[in-house]
Amino acid sequence: MARSMWDERYAGGEYLFGTAPNAFLVRQRHRLEPGMRCLAVADGEGRNGVWLAEQGLTVLSVDSSAVASNKAGALAQQKGVNLNLEVADLLNWEWGENRFDFVVAIFVQFATPEQRAQLFVSMKQCLTPGGVLLLQGYTPRQLDYVTGGPPVAENMYTEPLLRAAFSDMELLHLEEHDSEIHEGVGHDGMSALIDVVARKPK
Repeated sequence: MARSMWDERYAGGEYLFGTAPNAFLVRQRHRLEPGMRCLAVADGEGRNGVWLAEQGLTVLSVDSSAVASNKAGALAQQKGVNLNLEVADLLNWEWGENRFDFVVAIFVQFATPEQRAQLFVSMKQCLTPGGVLLLQGYTPRQLDYVTGGPPVAENMYTEPLLRAAFSDMELLHLEEHDSEIHEGVGHDGMSALIDVVARKPK
């Protein structure tokens, strides 16, 4: 989607995907340590970035939408935490190398297969040795549920795709499942999901 389209989607007073953190992210709380440097990729209105900051992490929340970023800042202020915010096109952003201990990418499925490959490489490069990547997305079967995500099967994830993309990392968790999620009006109902936790070699 173009940036202007995301700005339009986020323009309402309500939070499109709610203000509560993603359930899979919360279940991985045991992997977090206060002081970790964390990147929240395409963090939207900040529900995940703010929660990560509440766990004591130093969080950079990046999104292409200035409207969403402003709402993320408001949510952080409401929760009383510091959230570093940056508005950027992730496909042309300077990710850096060995910069973050933890990278979170929840439903980053605006990307075409070519763009996705580029984003995955960038996510791995910006992790410190021993750093952890946490990713959740939809599988193509999500098109049957129509409860969130783009109506584009090629943008979705499959287990073979993710195993290949992160074959140079230690896969700590990889699970495909159908679960009910309630994340604002944007993601609501039974969903075809796949979860990944991977560690960069030291």
